[in-house]
Amino acid sequence: MKQELLTWADVDRLIDVLLPPLKIVGSYDAMVLITRGGIIPGGLLAEALGIRHILTAAVDFPATESAGLMAWPSFLQFPDQALLRDRRTLIVDDVWGSGRTSTAVKGRVQSSGGIPYTCVLHYNPYRSMFNKAEPDFYGAITDAYIVYPWEVDRGLRGIGMSLPDVN
Repeated sequence: MKQELLTWADVDRLIDVLLPPLKIVGSYDAMVLITRGGIIPGGLLAEALGIRHILTAAVDFPATESAGLMAWPSFLQFPDQALLRDRRTLIVDDVWGSGRTSTAVKGRVQSSGGIPYTCVLHYNPYRSMFNKAEPDFYGAITDAYIVYPWEVDRGLRGIGMSLPDVN
């Protein structure tokens, strides 16, 4: 599997790519950070965009072999409808791989009466399960397994690889 190890400077560049199109669309009333991957990029974007109404969503997809990628999500944590209703809401995650998580959160924000916009640092159209859906905003397109600087200690081990020697 192709992999890419990002630095903090790489993340800063992705944030810089995202800011102009995010600002063109207008202001956002709320932000939903998808745990855990969306917490750091969401915090950086919230600061840069001046978004103060920050919420989190935790989504779990059961790893059942019979359901496979079509498993229905469980929301372990999700904001109350009243916090989303009539709010332009930016949903942030680190990567859109299969697209299941961002799509599930977008649907839930929409059903709560919010106006959702999805945003990720990386979009992998080659893995996405949705041919007619993609993130509203993304910093880069990739076909690699991305390891962000905040997950270096666990990132590569999670796919059976060791970290490169940095001496």
